[in-house]
Amino acid sequence: MDGRKVLKITGSDRQDFLQNLITNDITRLKDGIVWTALLTPQGKYLADFFLVPADDAILLDVAETLAQSLAQRLTMYKLRADVQIEATDISPSRGPGPAPQGTYEDPRHPALGWRAYDGRPDEPADWDAIRVDHMIPETGIELIPNDSYPLEVRFEPLHGVDFKKGCYVGQEVTARMKHKTELKKGLAQVAITGDAPIGTAITTADGKPAGTLYTQSNGKALAYLRFDRATGEMTADKAKLTRLS
Repeated sequence: MDGRKVLKITGSDRQDFLQNLITNDITRLKDGIVWTALLTPQGKYLADFFLVPADDAILLDVAETLAQSLAQRLTMYKLRADVQIEATDISPSRGPGPAPQGTYEDPRHPALGWRAYDGRPDEPADWDAIRVDHMIPETGIELIPNDSYPLEVRFEPLHGVDFKKGCYVGQEVTARMKHKTELKKGLAQVAITGDAPIGTAITTADGKPAGTLYTQSNGKALAYLRFDRATGEMTADKAKLTRLS
């Protein structure tokens, strides 16, 4: 799979170290791989990644564009903990359908199939169509470092955040958004006629800002919307949009 980097985390404190930082519960590794994120102290997304159980280690599968900055941030938090972080030459792979032996089910959604770390080749699929159909954000497209809030980009329904695990970086803001406010903005699915570049601003019929257009496939798209304004026909450049969900 192009565009991914796998880090190896070792040391006797590796599990407690990660548990105190990430949005998900690391004890879920006993059941397979875990999708999670590291946030800023203000609760904004920095990087999402998969954690993979390995002998005397935890593998961390992250977008290559974020790997260096994530490793630096984790090293900053390490202090005196017995934790080592190193790059590997492991190449992740993925494919649709049920998980073959030796692979892991993608923890976000069954439609995303399986992931593997044993050198097997990718199996092709229309991943953009799958993501749009099931409202699954992608690193660097819908998931924007220092901008996105995890609950606005569907971390909860995609099993990327745990509200019972205890403290982690950005936990206070995330918990407040969960329990004390109703989300007014977030990732949604829209019907689209025409197309426009990723990142195109969306406006209402009377010209008010309504959000941003992202991945498009088969007459549908993902968009980050202001829900109070996404009630009728909208435009993104020359494309016409209406909210589906």
